[in-house]
Amino acid sequence: MVVDEAQGNLASLDKRIQRLDKVRPFSPETSRSLADAFRVRMTYSSNAIEGNHLTLAETNVVLQGITVGGKPLRDHLEAIDHAEAWDAIIKWSQDGEPITPWLLRTLHGLVLSRSQPGSAGQYRTVPVAISGTTLVPPKPTVVPGLVDNLFTQLHQATGHPVEVGAEMHAQLMGIHPFVDGNGRTGRLVLNLWLISHGYLPTLLEPEDRPLYDAALRSADEGNTDIRSFRLSPRVSPGH
Repeated sequence: MVVDEAQGNLASLDKRIQRLDKVRPFSPETSRSLADAFRVRMTYSSNAIEGNHLTLAETNVVLQGITVGGKPLRDHLEAIDHAEAWDAIIKWSQDGEPITPWLLRTLHGLVLSRSQPGSAGQYRTVPVAISGTTLVPPKPTVVPGLVDNLFTQLHQATGHPVEVGAEMHAQLMGIHPFVDGNGRTGRLVLNLWLISHGYLPTLLEPEDRPLYDAALRSADEGNTDIRSFRLSPRVSPGH
């Protein structure tokens, strides 16, 4: 039953994409308007999930170069950083840039460029804990090798692109390669994967966080429900 439902959802998604493809390309004006609006909403949503205090309207204002009174400077910097990181994945998707450890670190560098420049683009060198879970991320010494292995297997994996991307995202979040910025970077990588395979990006709203966190925790425990492929086994605590 779970398998049939999941496959049905993916088939329905593919049909929607096919219908969308039939009306493409949009006019330049429509494409620009949609792209601008989504850039703001993606920045707002991904940052808000991580505790950023800017509203959607305030995020839009900040991205126009205007300071919002009463909000922390870091919130402003995170908005600008994420928007520029979003611009980067759009360009990479158009250029056919493969997802590699180098790209991951470059993307993380953009996500924390202004808000936390000292750790931007750098794998963590210290143990970390993930709030809300008992999962112990792997030791920092093995992080580079785990990321290398994950992306090698990503490009060898077979199965529906959405499932492949979801599994990749879950495993990357389990590795937790950075001290901070893992969620924002990981969601950008997932969207780069989806866009590069002809799908629309996924947008997680702040109110989706409980379900999103629950899905990641479930994946940490090996409960993936259905996968037409498997990457490497989940990283064990303290590995």
